[in-house]
Amino acid sequence: MRLVHLSDLHLGFRQFQRQTPSGINQREADVAQAFARAVDKLIELAPDVILVGGDVFHTVRPTNTAILHAFRQFARLVEALPAAHVVVVAGNHDMPRSTETICILRLFEQGFTSRLSDGPTASADASEGVRQDAPLLDETTRGLPILVADREARRFAFPHLGLSVLAVPDLPPGSVELRPDPSAKYNVLLLHGEVQGALPNADGADRAAMQIPLDEVARPGWDYVALGHYHVYKRIADHVYYSGSLEYTSSNPWGELAEQREAKLPGKGMIERDLATGKQSFHPLAPSRAVLDLPPIEGRGMSAADLDAAIQSAVARIAGGIDGKIVRLVARNVPRHIARELDHKALRELQKRALHFHLDMRRPEMVRRQTSGSPGRRPSLAETLRDSLRARNVTAGVEREALVALGLRYLEEAELAEPTREPPGSDA
Repeated sequence: MRLVHLSDLHLGFRQFQRQTPSGINQREADVAQAFARAVDKLIELAPDVILVGGDVFHTVRPTNTAILHAFRQFARLVEALPAAHVVVVAGNHDMPRSTETICILRLFEQGFTSRLSDGPTASADASEGVRQDAPLLDETTRGLPILVADREARRFAFPHLGLSVLAVPDLPPGSVELRPDPSAKYNVLLLHGEVQGALPNADGADRAAMQIPLDEVARPGWDYVALGHYHVYKRIADHVYYSGSLEYTSSNPWGELAEQREAKLPGKGMIERDLATGKQSFHPLAPSRAVLDLPPIEGRGMSAADLDAAIQSAVARIAGGIDGKIVRLVARNVPRHIARELDHKALRELQKRALHFHLDMRRPEMVRRQTSGSPGRRPSLAETLRDSLRARNVTAGVEREALVALGLRYLEEAELAEPTREPPGSDA
């Protein structure tokens, strides 16, 4: 009994001001192509069950283009694999904030299946751990190809496979009791969320407001736990895994690259698991385009001409050149006056050739003596902004760390824009 686990498609994701010849944001097209390649691989693997761990779309209200692409790819998948079962849970990017708004993922279940009548509702008292507005539904699939759990947890039974799948969308931890079905030969938990203490505490990451206790997902009885939300393939326990995203769609792609290098991962992909043998494989998928974080430049003591030469040398070492790639180059300890004197015409040429070239120039840390006479470091503007955003009151429903990441990105873009200003009449 083989399953394939993938997650975090983020269809409709947009980034950078570049368009395809047909007028689609280039990164949106990249993400769409990544999903199409994933469907190609799923058809090749032909598993019994396909698990999608949430964040199918990047926004609650995706564009018509993103919806149409998703519909066509899912249709292609179920047509090619009519015997396979597809189970999808809603992630935090899919879940409407308002109870009056319907999750877009229901379109796919209604489009490909006749919705089954709800089975018996589990008890909703505190001992069962199930919310009154999120009943646990026991259902038998009867061979229907696409099944969706959005606002409530749903248990799907596949008697011909001896399989039970408990599908839990992005719900508050503790609102659903995560218990296996004792009558099933195989039990799988499909869940979107962040496991407490399992992920690196990196600034700029898309962090969940609430975290799932590790013992809730690692308890005995589960043959496999398929997690969504985190964008890097990661083992949490022997049978508990994040599959990662299909593309670089988080607020911190550079952190993803660093973690992939540390774990010696080939990039993005999906997990294949045989529940009978426990054999597992990670299938990497070819990226739509290269995303590169170049080795940093130490700018201390460099003149503007020296730094210009170091930048061009770093870019020249990119295999296949910079054209069409997404590239970051960090230059540390670069004083403001040196940044102003750089060859901005040459930098603009690099920005034209790449899909995105981010020269991340970081000024030297300022050290001052406090009134007591003891040495101390004055907080940077980024640190001051981060602390302020983390301390202020935010509107209900706003993800604090996402707000912090957005503020830091705007600050970074503002600082990068300053050195590129040319005096009137300069050669642009």
